[in-house]
Parts: sequence; C-alpha cells; structure tokens
Amino acid sequence: MGKLLISAFALMLVLEGLLPFAAPAAWRKTMLRVAELAEGQIRFIGLSSILVGLILLVFFF
Repeated sequence: MGKLLISAFALMLVLEGLLPFAAPAAWRKTMLRVAELAEGQIRFIGLSSILVGLILLVFFF
C-alpha cells in the first residue's frame, strides 16, 4: 500500500510538472487567471477534481 501511494504521488508530481516545463508562459498566464477567481469558484474546481479522481479510481481499480 505504501509503495503504491508513493508511486501515485510521484506520478502526480510528474504530470503537474509537464505544463510548466513545456509551456511556462501559458502556465503563468493560467495561474494568474486562477488567482483572480473567487474562493467559491476555486473550491468548485477543487471539488470537481476530487470527484473526477474518485470516479476514475472506482472505475479503474
């Protein structure tokens, strides 16, 4: 279980690093736009990400 969790975390870091590495200007522009969103909008994005992740886990594992 621990090895799987560390592997999942490592994969998340790799995926999160792809866009800033490949297109730093686009990543910066996107992050600036996200910073301008209201807290409720950011929470909705976070909740949506959690739900999509859980659905993927249920269907693929």
